[in-house]
Amino acid sequence: MTMKANVLRDANGNIIVHMQGDLNYDHSEPLRLELQSIAKLNPNSKITIDLGAIDFVGSSGICHFVETVKYLKEGRKANVNLSNVKPEFLRIFKLLSMNEADYVAELMNFDTDETDALNRNFGNRTNTFEN
Repeated sequence: MTMKANVLRDANGNIIVHMQGDLNYDHSEPLRLELQSIAKLNPNSKITIDLGAIDFVGSSGICHFVETVKYLKEGRKANVNLSNVKPEFLRIFKLLSMNEADYVAELMNFDTDETDALNRNFGNRTNTFEN
């Protein structure tokens, strides 16, 4: 499948990049170069990347995409935002953008479960499989 990106500019000079199709490794490098070019040519514009029409995100593609967005925001100090991120992709973005351990702990509610006593209850037994 292919990926298509339409670049629009509103009356205020803000840029909206509507993406559609698949975001995979093959498409991530041309997209990176295009977004870097847009940010360089429009340093004062707000850039919104609309992911509402993205159907598939490959693991390699998402890594490069997140690195690109981080580079634009932190390295270039560009005003880049994401919009219309589907819930299934939001988890991937959070995982790649935050400390993985903190995100997994938050997602699984490790703070509220009762796993502290598992070793005392089951780990010290000689036979853990009882009938």
